[in-house]
Amino acid sequence: MSGSVARRAIVHGRVQGVWYRASTAEQAAVLGVRGYARNRRDGTVEVVAAGTQQDVDALLAWLWHGPPLARVTGVEVEDVDPASVNEGFDTR
Repeated sequence: MSGSVARRAIVHGRVQGVWYRASTAEQAAVLGVRGYARNRRDGTVEVVAAGTQQDVDALLAWLWHGPPLARVTGVEVEDVDPASVNEGFDTR
């Protein structure tokens, strides 16, 4: 996809059991971002997001807040290959 960027974020804090993944999927749909959000065994949430630079940046900014019950303490971000990200946005 031309003009596409992709990022992988690991979100730390109180982010499991607070509708974080579902809320991330809703926000991604609003922005037209593809990718996924999944819980990790260590209590963090992994989010992979691909789309335009502006839309991915908007989702990454949103990750710092998340849904009302979340308490985000950190977000680690790295680049990934946009071609490796499937269409749609899944929660896993």
